Amino acid sequence: MGKHRAPESASTDFDAATTALADVTGDYTVDAAHTRIGVRARHAMVTTVRGAFTEFAGAAHLDTADPGASRVSLRIATASIDTGNQDRDGHLRSPDFLDVEQYPEMLFSSTHVEQVDADVYRVTGDLTIKAVTRPVSVDFTLTGSALDPFGNTRVGFEGALAIKRSDWDLTWNAVLDTGGVLVSDRIQIEFDVSAIKQG
Repeated sequence: MGKHRAPESASTDFDAATTALADVTGDYTVDAAHTRIGVRARHAMVTTVRGAFTEFAGAAHLDTADPGASRVSLRIATASIDTGNQDRDGHLRSPDFLDVEQYPEMLFSSTHVEQVDADVYRVTGDLTIKAVTRPVSVDFTLTGSALDPFGNTRVGFEGALAIKRSDWDLTWNAVLDTGGVLVSDRIQIEFDVSAIKQG
């Protein structure tokens, strides 16, 4: 038998959640440089188009002892939509969809927060797109907390929200010769959030 041992996997060290805080209660701002707000939609009934909003700002107050006292707010610049295709992005910014000249921001403001599992919080609030405001709920999973090399205490959350874009007056579409429509009504919004504790 040889004396060589299989090298231990280093991926575990990087993939495992970290915990710098036993209690994440406090005030936070969203770190836009390390946060992704993604979107997904079916195109031509056969493929999924993915994109993201690249300009946004958000804040949260977290209270683990009383989750109902927690608050979340988010402002997204609609013109920052980026799907990797200039023509498509221009169409999404037009009055057919987001109408960014008239409605430069999407807004979310929480109305209720509840803990539904050990690390899962259901955030209910008002989502405003264009001139329409409707209630939505997002389950956010606390993915960990960490102290970064610059002295910032961070928390991470992940969540996803499925909406019908027609509920927010985003109704443009085109009928396909083979049946169906060019753009699905159902849109998935994905949140990978890194937030920095204040104070």
